Amino acid sequence: MKFVLSTSFSSVAHLTQLAPIADTHGWHSMSFSDHVVNPKTIDTPYPYTEDGSRRWPPFTDWPDPWVMIGALAAITKKLRFTNNIFVLPMRNPFLVAKAISTAAIISNNRVTAAIGVGWSGDEFALMDSNFKTRGKRTDEMLEILRLLWSGEYVEYQGAYYQFDSLEMNPAPTEYLPIWVGGISAPAMRRAARLGDGWVTDLQTSDDIIESIERIKVWRAEYGRDDLPFEIMATPSDAWDYDGYKRLEDAGVTHILTMPWPFYHGDTDEVDKKVDSVKRYSDDIISQFS
Repeated sequence: MKFVLSTSFSSVAHLTQLAPIADTHGWHSMSFSDHVVNPKTIDTPYPYTEDGSRRWPPFTDWPDPWVMIGALAAITKKLRFTNNIFVLPMRNPFLVAKAISTAAIISNNRVTAAIGVGWSGDEFALMDSNFKTRGKRTDEMLEILRLLWSGEYVEYQGAYYQFDSLEMNPAPTEYLPIWVGGISAPAMRRAARLGDGWVTDLQTSDDIIESIERIKVWRAEYGRDDLPFEIMATPSDAWDYDGYKRLEDAGVTHILTMPWPFYHGDTDEVDKKVDSVKRYSDDIISQFS
């Protein structure tokens, strides 16, 4: 089992202190959530709470993931970087391909892109992006990313994106994994059909295991069950070795977690966060080494 440090809701100023600690204390990756803006009022209910309210307060830091990854890659050696998650169809595919590829080059290929279709129609409108077509456009964008990352001349003719022969460099020098996030059936099917992995939301262990079994069936249907496939899970009811081992046995490869609530509660004090990153490594990660 590998462990991924969630940076959601953290002050940006803390991340340059946390990344080197995670790098030297057994953490596999650091992960970043994604919002460009945070409207004061929203027309689209947040889908992961019962009342549709957001999980974070106003004025929470949401750094650009790829700028942040580039900066942190320069001060770490082994730590990988990923997302939970990056809203792909809200962006232009060429700019996304360029940003991720550049981050891969800077980090010596320590990047796994974890994408989703997003939930905020408000943000899509502000980004001049069509919310209703986001799923179908995501499918095309995933194909386009792979083409652009080849570094060769490529062309594409899809329903939403078309371009004649062009090349984009620098391209990643190693295969760049793409995980697909989401707990809806279309999202999990997309992960099975096009992804190198799947990212859960905050779910019970039983729900995660049930979803994994569904994805296995779909991967077999698509003829992809012989390919490597990783799963980053955020269990709501597992906090110790036994709970994580049960998930590992079911196919989970990465646990995404925020350690400071276990030791210091809902803190934004960087010293307590650093302490938590170290203690969690000693208490939990070391048991899976």
